[in-house]
Amino acid sequence: MKPILKISIILMLVAGFISCVKRDTEFKKFLNGTELVYPGVVNNPHSHPGNLRVQLQWNPSPDPSIVKYMIFWNNKADSLTFTSSDHNPADTLKVIVPKLNEYSYSFVVYSYDAKGNRSIPLNINNVKVYGPNYQAGLVNRSFKASSPYTLSPTNDVTLNFYKIDTASESFSFAHNISTTIRYTNKSGLVVTKLLYRDSTITLTDFKPGSTLDYRSSYVPVKGAIDTFNVNNFTMFPQIIISAPCDKSIFAKVKLPNDMNPYQSSTDIDKLWDGSVGPQGYPNIFHSDGAHPLPQTLTFDMGKIYNSLSQIEETGRNCCHNPDDFEVWGIADITNAATTLQPNDPGWYAESIAKGWTLLKEVKRTDDGQAALKFVLDNMTTPVRYIRIRVKHNSDNEGSYTNMSEITMFYPQ
Repeated sequence: MKPILKISIILMLVAGFISCVKRDTEFKKFLNGTELVYPGVVNNPHSHPGNLRVQLQWNPSPDPSIVKYMIFWNNKADSLTFTSSDHNPADTLKVIVPKLNEYSYSFVVYSYDAKGNRSIPLNINNVKVYGPNYQAGLVNRSFKASSPYTLSPTNDVTLNFYKIDTASESFSFAHNISTTIRYTNKSGLVVTKLLYRDSTITLTDFKPGSTLDYRSSYVPVKGAIDTFNVNNFTMFPQIIISAPCDKSIFAKVKLPNDMNPYQSSTDIDKLWDGSVGPQGYPNIFHSDGAHPLPQTLTFDMGKIYNSLSQIEETGRNCCHNPDDFEVWGIADITNAATTLQPNDPGWYAESIAKGWTLLKEVKRTDDGQAALKFVLDNMTTPVRYIRIRVKHNSDNEGSYTNMSEITMFYPQ
């Protein structure tokens, strides 16, 4: 190669190098001669929703220069500063962002060093915040309508709720955490107990005659930082703890137009002879069938009970068992006799006019044999005398009435 050509090539390379160096350093005049510094970014961001607030958490960057973090939301119109000197990536930093609306948010997190340099942004999107609208949609857990409670021989009360369906709950917007049971104990104090995810809870100190209500608590998702209560307590069905009336002082009463027995050995005193379960003839009350239903029978409980709570009725072991009958009560039968036949349309009104109170209309859906207990609708009336008006039999026979036993109960 000729010397002149060599010199030309060398000059071109030197000029190109000088030009590149100049372009690479030109940006510094826009940064006042400084360099861009980006502190470390946080890792593994998570969110846990709450009640008009949210908890954000992450693993800190190992960058030792970081002194704080800033969280922005609402298009950076709102922000929160969190100071931390923890640089251990195995740790978890937790920050509560308060005073939010019930809404889905996107948050941006920056790490800052002491000189004010900040990291590249880290986005935490689709963060749901819950509040009063969510709470308004919550309902209390359901009790078993067919048997809301059971009593032990010592009158411990077991409340029966439906089982929580964990399969459907996973797709629900609410996860039941607990249910607060509020009641009065035997010392007269209002107390609370918590039912968690079991179906039953037993109260050993429930005060007979008092009321009980309950309220359930939920979280919207697992890991939520706040628990939401249903807005109102729900009243539990009245819990009746009763004792049987003393049958040893029961006595027959025969008011005008009452049923007569089929024979003397099947009179109404068979109804309180203490027999258990459906009985056969002649150990039953058996009417003479002289008149079509409805027909009545009356008896004296021997003393006035200020309140009656329940009646238990047992039918015959085969037939003519009542499946629709009324239970009436009165404290004094002086001038209480009705003049109309029990199947007369005016009998009902005449009974009320004579001072009788309808305690219950019992409607059975079975064959009428088994001993079934029914809660009376009226438990505030003092009663000594009971009158039963049989309206229909389960076998559709329209004249005869057969029953094995009747037990009356009063609340303890």
